[in-house]
Amino acid sequence: MNRDEAINLVKENIKSPNLFKHCLAVEAIMQALAQNFGEDEEKWGLAGLLHDIDYEKTKDDPQKHSLIGVKMLEDLGIDKEICEAVKVHNDAHGILPETLMEKALFVTDPLSGLIVAATLVLPSKKIADLTPENVLRRFKEKAFARGANREVIKKCEEYLNLTLEDFIKIALEAMQGIASDLGL
Repeated sequence: MNRDEAINLVKENIKSPNLFKHCLAVEAIMQALAQNFGEDEEKWGLAGLLHDIDYEKTKDDPQKHSLIGVKMLEDLGIDKEICEAVKVHNDAHGILPETLMEKALFVTDPLSGLIVAATLVLPSKKIADLTPENVLRRFKEKAFARGANREVIKKCEEYLNLTLEDFIKIALEAMQGIASDLGL
């Protein structure tokens, strides 16, 4: 599956503009991480783009989220590594990520939301004005963007051998690179 086909599949299954933008953000971060690690940027990007393909169908049942999506992707013949990363990204299943791609998607998903939330509290509401230091400060505020699981994000140190600061910097720059697509 190429990116255009993946975009069409996401648009068929995700109607929420914000959820679509979330998928684009995770795609961009995954591509930046792939580049950082010398991995396949296209494959990692597809994992990020497709990771929430079933979210609108499963949002009321977190135990089914990603399992239905994986079945959809497998039925389309999507690469097994991508399918496995999509399945593992939902920590409700308690499946430990094993491959570097799985680990990257697992920690990237919540960080993208934290970055969006940190952008929206800026006076300008522009991601270009956000700094890694702003995000790190917000990361330390437990009451801020509670849905962004700090424990999962912090696993970047163990899973990716990246400091929290470096992970945030890579993710923020990736999202800043697609600011217009994100409406930020």
